[in-house]
Amino acid sequence: MNKHIPHIVSLAAITGWIVIAGNCAQAQSADTLDQSEFPTITAQPVDQAVTVGSNAVLSVQANNADGYQWLCNGVPLDGQTNSALVIQNAGISNVGLYSCAVSLGTEAVPTRAASVNVETTAGATLASATTASALTANATTSGAIAASLPGGGPITVFGTPLLGGGKQGTCPGPYAGVVAYTKTVSQGWGWAPITGATVLTAADGSGRTDTKVQYFGAYGDNGCAQTTVTIPYPPYSPVYRFTIYFTNNVPTNAYPIVLTGFNQ
Repeated sequence: MNKHIPHIVSLAAITGWIVIAGNCAQAQSADTLDQSEFPTITAQPVDQAVTVGSNAVLSVQANNADGYQWLCNGVPLDGQTNSALVIQNAGISNVGLYSCAVSLGTEAVPTRAASVNVETTAGATLASATTASALTANATTSGAIAASLPGGGPITVFGTPLLGGGKQGTCPGPYAGVVAYTKTVSQGWGWAPITGATVLTAADGSGRTDTKVQYFGAYGDNGCAQTTVTIPYPPYSPVYRFTIYFTNNVPTNAYPIVLTGFNQ
């Protein structure tokens, strides 16, 4: 009898929602599968937020496995067949969703898809002309905001757009896709407001106006506005994460958000 595992890829953002794509067209057999024929994943790859030019390290741990193949946005990466993936000198082109197919012989089990965000400050060395162009576009719309605010920044964070429609109240309301900007617990969970800053702003620096921006505090506070959200001072939470919602025309490339008044 042929064994079958449905192909399931989960794209998880740590902002309270999950986008899942799957193909379960084949009915499951009532027979019990011999699990010894498949790998068992014991530790999944985790999301990363790294400074441009630094390294991002993704890893998976599994029992009963003899092969690994890393993928970026579902596309296999040439030569990346170890249990750990090191992205050296990360740039904007490395922003994406990374997963690993863990195999035993011809049977493979997919990991979750971990997001890699890349961030840069205004004074950072740019890794590529693409990065420079993106930051120039951001400066056009966010420069006036950044110049008028105390505190740190601006920090530009690039994240991966996810397709997936839904609706949440009046803000963000209906949406067709999102970009989540997060940090892991080991990286501090989110971005920390600068002590003494009186206005803390997260602005979509791309020039689009058909968006909604929402902030999420570690202690549960949140707020939402069209293109810019302001966190009250003093802030309720020590660190914050952000999500941009798109009502239509969801971008296909790495998308920036500009943070002003935050520690990197």
